Amino acid sequence: MDLSSLEIFRAVAHEASVTRAAQQLQRAQSNVTTRIRQLEEDLGVELFLRDGKRMSLTERGSEFLAYAEQLLALADEARQSMHPAEPGGRLRLGSMESTAASRLPALLASYHKACPRVALEVSTGTSRALFDGVRARRLDCALVAAGPGWAGELDGSGLRGEPLFREELLMILPAEHPPVHDVAEVRLRTLAGFARGCTYRQLAEDSLGTPLTVQEVGSYHAILACVAAGACVGVLPRSVLQLLGTPPLRSLPLAEVDTWLVWREGYATAAFERWRGLLSQAGD
Repeated sequence: MDLSSLEIFRAVAHEASVTRAAQQLQRAQSNVTTRIRQLEEDLGVELFLRDGKRMSLTERGSEFLAYAEQLLALADEARQSMHPAEPGGRLRLGSMESTAASRLPALLASYHKACPRVALEVSTGTSRALFDGVRARRLDCALVAAGPGWAGELDGSGLRGEPLFREELLMILPAEHPPVHDVAEVRLRTLAGFARGCTYRQLAEDSLGTPLTVQEVGSYHAILACVAAGACVGVLPRSVLQLLGTPPLRSLPLAEVDTWLVWREGYATAAFERWRGLLSQAGD
């Protein structure tokens, strides 16, 4: 088992296809197939379920992928540490949907211009998923929302963090809802929001109390559409509301929430430090 085999395994796992993985890695398809079989023989387990051309991870394969990601991340970090003045390699950045939409585009463009040799990989998710991803070395750093109890989150986690942006969180209501001056006056008892682990959803749930039904959706466009239809309320940062443009809706200030950059303690590659510096300059 070597790093090359792990890179091939990771590509097949992510693409769910030998053909697409071979194209991504610029290798012959037969070579990818052979290396996967050799890896399975070396480990003594079946890593993939094969259904025609589709490849899906077995339970053991999913477990091994977590280790492969960590080993490859450590190897990349080691390479970068040999050239501290020359940002290069890979930087895996996690971000909330809201930050990715309203804050990241200009920052990513500036970073790419300053560090063209760095391969940026950006993924989005809830704050909880991103926090766990950094801790498990699936991500190098992430932009997350500091919710209730945040002060204790970093203690003993092996992570470090610093605040960057402050977002004004709004509760949005259908246009036909009577005017409100306080959350207690909200009549609707259905909330359109992201999956559990979203800090904004948690703040809304805590404010609205019970009974409350949550309608899980996957984007802010979907949240706005659900609210505009008149059946539920939603929460989103003012910056996102201004970016998307909306049909006439009512809004109510809910809270001010800080966005933090978190990373593993001791992680200090040139690529990351340049990214961290750029974020600090752009912070509120």
